[in-house]
Amino acid sequence: MNREEQWLLPEGVEEILPEGAAVIEGLRRRLLDLYDRWGYQLVFPPLIEFLESLLNGAGRDLERETFKLTDQLSGRLMGVRADITPQVARIDAHSLRRNAPSRLCYCSTALRTRAALPGGSRIPYQVGVELFGHDGVDSDAEVIGLMLTTLAESGVADVTLDLGNVAIYRELVRAAGLNEADEASLSDIYLRKARTELDAFIASRDMPAPVASALAALPWLAGEGALARAAALLADTGAAVLAELAKLAALAERVADAFPAVQLHPDLGELRGYHYHTGCIFAAYRHGFSEPLAKGGRYDHIGEVFGRARPATGFSADLKLLAACQVPVTFRGILAPAGASGPLAAEITRLRASGERVVQALPGADNDPAELGCDRQLVADGPQWRIVSL
Repeated sequence: MNREEQWLLPEGVEEILPEGAAVIEGLRRRLLDLYDRWGYQLVFPPLIEFLESLLNGAGRDLERETFKLTDQLSGRLMGVRADITPQVARIDAHSLRRNAPSRLCYCSTALRTRAALPGGSRIPYQVGVELFGHDGVDSDAEVIGLMLTTLAESGVADVTLDLGNVAIYRELVRAAGLNEADEASLSDIYLRKARTELDAFIASRDMPAPVASALAALPWLAGEGALARAAALLADTGAAVLAELAKLAALAERVADAFPAVQLHPDLGELRGYHYHTGCIFAAYRHGFSEPLAKGGRYDHIGEVFGRARPATGFSADLKLLAACQVPVTFRGILAPAGASGPLAAEITRLRASGERVVQALPGADNDPAELGCDRQLVADGPQWRIVSL
């Protein structure tokens, strides 16, 4: 290995330099303060866990994305978390065991075996909230509202919110009487939006005509007027389907009333996270970007594997992506001369206590103000000290 290769980082692994770190840390503090004001309590799940716990329940979908290692103390397999949500679900179900709804938030790094996008990061700085213990439009609307407020705090404008409900599809599949293998095949067709395959699949199965028509049209029920078209199309598919559609319509109305500047995009055929989510799903996009800045949904009964099933809803985002929407930081500070005299030390202490960033020069060093992030300098003025611009 040559000298240059010694400094190479693995693909998808990046370091964050001072300017970027300052933006991310400033945003982290503001968001955690925001979540606290909404009643969400901060938790710190462990970076590694025994694999059985980490990948239990909904976490099993993350197995391919999880780095695995052997614990030198117990000999058991451990995993480095690829997602924090299942860990927070365990905390609610096993560690807290509250009867009242739990509002929890987190902000920490995860590690994935592959990036979500080519050239993306394998170390997301995941921030998010989870609300356990309530099943209904009110808790979904609260979480979506906090997600949109998170984007506003991050300086993101021109937001489009994709909104769907995988339970509509689940109920249609149940009404169609499809077995597990057929359901898996149909879900794959939906994800690829393969219209010809979908028509052939439905034609080859015996199912009620209203259900067949609904399944054939569902992937293209999206955008303006989609909910009205869905109400007509699903009218004869059964009470369970209509109940889920009513939930989606009520949620869309709540969001539109609270956030009129957000462009709402209903999508009844969206099955993102189908094996994980159980009800509403949502994702927030910035104009001109193909990947969501934040996403989430309902995942009821996630805590069942930990001995306590509770309804749950939440969202997560990569803080590094949110920080990229911020204005870059320009460091401002005061360069103080070297020395340890009483008056100088007292003035430096006073300035720092007032909130100023003060960097003291070191004897014999190249104390370049620009490289030290200083735009002002502390100079002696007789027995006093004054600040001058550079």
